[in-house]
Amino acid sequence: MQWLTYSQHDFRQAAQYLLWMRLAIAGIQLVALWIAETLMVLTYRAEALLLCLLYGVLATLGWLWFTRRPPSAALTVSAGLALDLVLIGGWLLLTGGYTNPFTSLLLLPIAVAVLLVPLSQSIALTGLGIAIYSLLVLFHTPIATGTHGADMAQLHLFGMWATFALTAAILLLVVGTLARRLQRQQSQLAQSRESRLRDEQIIALGLSAAGIAHRVGTPLNTLALLVDELRHAPDSADLGQDLDLMEQQLRLCSDHLQQLTAAAAQAKTAQTETLAVSAWLSRLRESATLLWPASAIEWQPPFPDTPVAVDTTLDQAALNLIANALGASPDWVGICARNTEAGDVEVIVEDRGAGLDTDMANALGQAPVESDTGLGVGLFLSNATLQRFGGTLRARTSATGTTMVIELPRAHAEPPHD
Repeated sequence: MQWLTYSQHDFRQAAQYLLWMRLAIAGIQLVALWIAETLMVLTYRAEALLLCLLYGVLATLGWLWFTRRPPSAALTVSAGLALDLVLIGGWLLLTGGYTNPFTSLLLLPIAVAVLLVPLSQSIALTGLGIAIYSLLVLFHTPIATGTHGADMAQLHLFGMWATFALTAAILLLVVGTLARRLQRQQSQLAQSRESRLRDEQIIALGLSAAGIAHRVGTPLNTLALLVDELRHAPDSADLGQDLDLMEQQLRLCSDHLQQLTAAAAQAKTAQTETLAVSAWLSRLRESATLLWPASAIEWQPPFPDTPVAVDTTLDQAALNLIANALGASPDWVGICARNTEAGDVEVIVEDRGAGLDTDMANALGQAPVESDTGLGVGLFLSNATLQRFGGTLRARTSATGTTMVIELPRAHAEPPHD
């Protein structure tokens, strides 16, 4: 395992689990000493007791250190786990050596090391644990003075049960919790990779759009000059209405290019504003009226006054969805809004078209899909914009049409009053 998943923040949280493990070990050692003392006279009772107390104090100090000044390198964590092995081995040496049924406690720091430190250091800690166990076999002291055969057998059986229960509980609570944290982090890394790939696609589309906008500006200026020359030509009396329409459309194209430039600048500086949903939908209604003056869009008030964070990119995302609905259902598109039970806002765009095809419904803006009308890219960009604002995009397709649901979170700041 490489040292990639744990940061200083993660060690600050992992310190609590390590504290639980160490205090549980110190506690079971004290209980074992108390039970053994009721049956026999221990050889090194005072020394073993002091070692238990020292272990508990060091565990608390280690927790304070990890929470206030978490380590940035794995070697510090490995050194702490090595100290765990030495202290546990010292206590075992004073309480019977390898004949002590609590020798399995040496496995707990090794199990934690497998999760927290690199493979090379976990191998070294495993070797240290084996070495300590071997020394306990070679150099062990009797647990008590005198002959206590029946008591020793009973104590050993109880110790085996207690060791199994303690090890199972600590593995479940500590090692299991750390393992689940690692799984969550791996899942977050996978989501981050997917978001990065999506952002790279958006950047590629944005660069392409910027390049096209730059190239289109020159021919638009040329066409505007030609219209002006035609208007002043001697035989242009019959072309007045056509020239007016051409000039209007050219101005509209220029306005769109300026909006694209302004939206790019605003997105670069991450400027947002907080508006009531009713005010935001009124702004969208004005833009939709300019873009599609003869469209059959039914705006269905009342709209809630819940504040939401918006910018021009979110406006464009909503207008993309309206354009898709108009393309599928030119005769009628309905737009309404409502509050959710969680306090967020849903903006609903309905149409009476044939509905989304299977590929587009399954992808639903997760990636660009091939489409004759270009709706796949529009849904992709709209969904990416909504996710940037913490929103979601859902679709419901039926025999009567398609319903697109934009869910936006409630903004913390109150909307400005008009």
